[in-house]
Amino acid sequence: MTERIVLAYSGGLDTSVAIGWIGEATGAEVIAVAVDVGQGGESLETIRQRALGCGAVEAYVADASDEFANEYCMPTLKANALYQGHYPLVSAISRPVIVKHLVKAAREFGATTVAHGCTGKGNDQVRFEVGIQTLGPDLKCIAPVRDLALTRDKAIAFAEEKGLPIETTKKNPYSIDQNVWGRAVETGYLEDIWNAPTKDIYDYTATPEFPPAPDEVTISFEAGVPVAIDGVRVTPLQAIKELNRRAGAQGVGRIDVVEDRLVGIKSREIYEAPGAMALITAHKHLEDITVEREQARFKATVGQRWAELVYDGQWFSPLKRSLDAFIEDTQKYVSGDIRMTLHGGQAVVNGRRSGTSLYDFDLATYDTGDTFDQSMARGFIELWGMSAKVASGRDIRVAGK
Repeated sequence: MTERIVLAYSGGLDTSVAIGWIGEATGAEVIAVAVDVGQGGESLETIRQRALGCGAVEAYVADASDEFANEYCMPTLKANALYQGHYPLVSAISRPVIVKHLVKAAREFGATTVAHGCTGKGNDQVRFEVGIQTLGPDLKCIAPVRDLALTRDKAIAFAEEKGLPIETTKKNPYSIDQNVWGRAVETGYLEDIWNAPTKDIYDYTATPEFPPAPDEVTISFEAGVPVAIDGVRVTPLQAIKELNRRAGAQGVGRIDVVEDRLVGIKSREIYEAPGAMALITAHKHLEDITVEREQARFKATVGQRWAELVYDGQWFSPLKRSLDAFIEDTQKYVSGDIRMTLHGGQAVVNGRRSGTSLYDFDLATYDTGDTFDQSMARGFIELWGMSAKVASGRDIRVAGK
């Protein structure tokens, strides 16, 4: 029986060429796997037909957009996850759901190997292969670009020689990855970190310098998940899409950062994540009134570690699973409404309300009706500063000897 290899297929030049390239290099049959995570563009059927036209013996396509929003974007939102304080893990969280469908297809079609289109210097090779090792430990992994010398110029020549049914440009200056949670742009002109991004690289966001009138939006949450926008019930996918549209129109969610890749190099990345950044901002402000102080402080540390694990391809790790349990527990009372104004590249919260709020107006007010007993403050301060006071006395005593 001929060996079969499952290929993560995007429909672009590299993975289209990889179908025939893998076949010639290994003698195996190739099954193309395309997963819709809300990236937009061509239909799954168009991508499926292209894969077959490029020589795939089977083409497995999956609409995973709701699955991605529910099971990957929502945990990211609950964690307020921003790698290095900036990046909402746009590409990192899409890889585990793609891996899940790659392994499923390998089982369905009897494949022994999974292939992906990553290079040897990026993060995604790790995310794909660690995920595959975890969900399908018996499966082997190959990367045509990394392992079979498939460079871009060779890909273009191969496509022209074979007459493959793809359209491409030889001088596309950027590497782009996108899904419903956001869009990532790198390479080319951006590799000089002194160069400012040009307007042509953006797609999800309008130029914030010339915004339309301010857009006020109310986002309703239940247990940390957005369930309504301006009173209209939505699914997580619908919430992200609606805020991509509205926040994107205001230029919200543009991120320009030099980040630390897992492989040890620093890389300049441009991200657009209007819906993600608006939702994270709203969610964090709702947590500010519903999560107890010490729990909130510790959750910030957990969220940072969670983001690092996911960035580093450890979505399926035991530690990530344990942190998920803690984060989920913190969301029990994160329900209510956040009102925010979207304008000129900013998402600014200006109202919040919750039936599970810890904000007590009678304790917080400085006006008549204040129920806070100020007589308690003096003794509290004495005890709170006692340790430092004793240590200071010791320092003075020792220094005087």
